[in-house]
This record gives sequence, structure tokens and C-alpha cells, in this order.
Amino acid sequence: MTSESVRIDKWLWAARFFKTRSLATDAVDSGKVRLNGDRVKPARSVKPGDTLEIDNGSTEWEVVVRDLADKRGSAAIAQTLYEETARSIAEREKKAEQRRFFREPGESIKGRPTKRDRRLIDKF
Repeated sequence: MTSESVRIDKWLWAARFFKTRSLATDAVDSGKVRLNGDRVKPARSVKPGDTLEIDNGSTEWEVVVRDLADKRGSAAIAQTLYEETARSIAEREKKAEQRRFFREPGESIKGRPTKRDRRLIDKF
């Protein structure tokens, strides 16, 4: 753990929001990560107390940075680096509930659709 500041892309990777650091860098570049409500560059530093809004494609979080790390550790250590806001937890639970009752038609299709899958899609 470091005590000063860490690049935002390194922190996102160390906190396990993204599988690779390059995915974290691309997300920050494309505006899917906001620091205190502002769009930032990957080299921007984070410090404890900062608020991050993170969209990794499948889930959206709003977290407060609690600790800093520039190396990826275990999941247990990664969870100590941030604290999710109550609003974020409620929103994620609401979206999970919606997904449980209203599934996307193409969600079960993995990869390229088969002939049968295409027919079902066309019928829908």
C-alpha cells in the first residue's frame, strides 16, 4: 500500500473493477469512470476520500476511495480499498431484480447465433 497517491487506472485495476490495466485505461479514456463527477485522464491521481463513478459495461458503481494500492492483490484486500455508497447498492439491487424478472431475449445467446437462434430472433 502506498500513502501518497496512485494513478486512477492502476487503482481501478488493483481494486478489481477491471481485469487488466489496459481495460481500466480505456474505460477512463472513454469517460466511463468519473472522479468527483468530472471526466479525467488515466494519469490522474486518486486519494482517499475521492468519489468514483465506475461503469465497467455490466455493472455501475459509485464508490468512495478508502485506501490506495498500485499492485493487484487478493479480492479480500481489494474490497478494503473502497466503500460503495448506499445509493449505489440500492441501484444495483434494483437492476438485479429487474434482470431476474425481465430477461433480455438475446442474453442467453453466446457468440454467433445458430440457424435456429436466427429464426427465433426473426420470429421475435
